[in-house]
Amino acid sequence: MTEQTLAAPIDDPKERGFSRYQSLLIALLAFTQFTIILDFIIMSPLGAILMPSLNITAGQFGVAVSAYAFSAGISGILAAGFADRFDRKRLLLFFYVGFTLGTALCALAQDFHVLLLGRIVTGLFGGVIGSVVLAIITDLFPLQQRGRVMGFVQTAFAASQVLGIPAGLFLANHWNWHVAFLAIVGLSIAAIAVIALAMQPVDQHLQLKHDTNPFKHLIATVGEPRYTLAFAVTTLLATGGFMLMPFGSAYTVHNLGIDIVHLPTIYLVSGLFSIIMGPLVGRASDTFGKYPTFVFGSVVSVIMVLIYTHLGQVSLLTAIIVNVLMFVGIFSRMIPSQALMSAIPDANQRGSFSAISASVQQLSGGLGSVLAAAIIAENPDGSLLHFERIGYVVVTTSFLSLIAMYFVQKAVAKRSGRHMV
Repeated sequence: MTEQTLAAPIDDPKERGFSRYQSLLIALLAFTQFTIILDFIIMSPLGAILMPSLNITAGQFGVAVSAYAFSAGISGILAAGFADRFDRKRLLLFFYVGFTLGTALCALAQDFHVLLLGRIVTGLFGGVIGSVVLAIITDLFPLQQRGRVMGFVQTAFAASQVLGIPAGLFLANHWNWHVAFLAIVGLSIAAIAVIALAMQPVDQHLQLKHDTNPFKHLIATVGEPRYTLAFAVTTLLATGGFMLMPFGSAYTVHNLGIDIVHLPTIYLVSGLFSIIMGPLVGRASDTFGKYPTFVFGSVVSVIMVLIYTHLGQVSLLTAIIVNVLMFVGIFSRMIPSQALMSAIPDANQRGSFSAISASVQQLSGGLGSVLAAAIIAENPDGSLLHFERIGYVVVTTSFLSLIAMYFVQKAVAKRSGRHMV
């Protein structure tokens, strides 16, 4: 049995629609991603509440945010050697349980040090889950369907904007920020139960030949020349993306002059548009090509980041429009890039490639958060100085990733015998 056979999708690749089980699986993976993404990005909107509550500085808050990324990066490397040696369903359950325990620790934190420990534990387990999800998608869906699958799964990001963040801010404003993390724990427990009961094993890759030594498997993946450029693109995308996110709420409240009670409205509207855009971008990447869609997203992102980081006091409507357009650009990069990256690894290295890629992403994101914290300064009134400098760094990484992604898609197209993927 060949690797291509084992890498075949659940149904015929020519089938335009999804089977009932495929639809269930996509929904389940999307919900899993929803809880993971919500746990990470909710730190940003909660920052304006959490910092005075725990009496911590912007620098300490940046450390707490980056601690998740750094620990996730380390765990990704440690897990890479074993990622292709187990049923992916069991791996997903193992890391999901650990993630839930780490989130519970965050919910119980009463000072900065316990919160920091909670973010580290959450990152150690949660940082690997995205790579397991990507490996499952790559195992079970053909390349010509992955844009749509990624589009649906990545709506988890938008759903966290629409449902999670406004709900989390509501709970934090009416009770306290601890309740927001407790709600994520409850959702995660429900997801664990559904995965255990409804998801079928994903273990066809176990029939392929693997290195008997996990360390050798890790080294073989890291040392594969074809993967180097892909890891470089991941570094560029993550470094730029993580620089803006942690201080978004503080910038919106103190620099743009938006009252904190209106933050949920901004996240709600942006998320609603993103939910609509996610599947459309996924379908566009399958129809018009992954790289052309990525180019479109990069152009929109560059324009909107420059506008966003140079805004002064604006109205709520202006802030919403800018955020919506910026998320359109982000999604138009995120979805096609993930679909394109999934075509790079061989079937017997998908798990390790995804784990290392996730590790690189988290470490780069952590570096981006630390760099952003070093660039900006805080005025006595809470407003942020030098935020536009972060925008210049993000734009630079966007242009570099655009060039590097061209060569990635060129290599994938050559392997698949196409002009463009």
